[in-house]
Amino acid sequence: MRPLRILTWHVHGSYLSYLSSIGHHLYVPFRAGRPDGYGGRTPGFRWPDTLHELPAADVPRAQFDAVIYQHHRNWLVDRLELAEWQRSLPSIYLEHDPPRESPTETKHPVDDPNVLVVHVTHFNRLMWDCGRSPSRVIEHGVSVPDGVRWTGELRRGITVVNNLARRDRRVGPDVFEHARRSVPLDLVGMNAGDLAGMGEVPLHRLPALEAPYRFLFNPIRWTSLGLAVCEAMMIGMPVVGLATTGMVGVVDNGVSGYLDNDPDALVTHMQRLLGDREEAHHLSLGARAAARRRFGIDRFVRDWERALALVTATRPAERTDEDVA
Repeated sequence: MRPLRILTWHVHGSYLSYLSSIGHHLYVPFRAGRPDGYGGRTPGFRWPDTLHELPAADVPRAQFDAVIYQHHRNWLVDRLELAEWQRSLPSIYLEHDPPRESPTETKHPVDDPNVLVVHVTHFNRLMWDCGRSPSRVIEHGVSVPDGVRWTGELRRGITVVNNLARRDRRVGPDVFEHARRSVPLDLVGMNAGDLAGMGEVPLHRLPALEAPYRFLFNPIRWTSLGLAVCEAMMIGMPVVGLATTGMVGVVDNGVSGYLDNDPDALVTHMQRLLGDREEAHHLSLGARAAARRRFGIDRFVRDWERALALVTATRPAERTDEDVA
């Protein structure tokens, strides 16, 4: 499959860094001040040479082969600022989240038989009403630095959520605070200092930081499956969290971690793991095995090649390499 020139937007930095592995040329617009969605090549990531930024004012005059929309604003506002011929390009809408207004009755903003909606979890696809739009699931693909593996000698848990104190109950700031009253937990992410956390850590450094912690605690009630969960499992870190959304299909109780909708039960599991490194080691083996099966970056790349081939009517290159370890 020849390299394509694809317009997209910087919506989720970590996801964009993995999406840029697909081998095509991605173009992300930026504006003065780098506001949300127009950050371009923001610092903190190791962007490849195939990820390009360009001034937003130049986008209507640029040549592209396809467009990947990643946010409702991209579809409802930014799309209308494109040239008419650009709006007719082969298009994919990458939906990162489950619906917010209603779990089952929310209409997706895209209702177009010519636009493929890509969901990142089967749960999200199940919940959205995408109308006439065709849809498919491309599960997350992640990679971790060679040689970084869970060690778990630190008798603490770690939580990785951006802006936890500044967001609503969906991401579980109250669940986190409830657990932290009984369990030693460190918080990493944008503005983590609001909750006496450690702050933001560059994506390529996060796995090594996490490796000594006994487990990852995910307090989120209702968002998509977090990349932080996939990355932690890829290094073999046990995961403890709420039994909601896509988490249920990824973490198996007693195999790779523990899920429950009773915060007190989760506290009990975490306290036990702090005192029993052997059990944590057992869960570590299950977590890494599950992540290698589900979230290999090469499988992710192949899935995206197929989706792009579908919308552009081209044939993807044959790939035989195995998912990364």
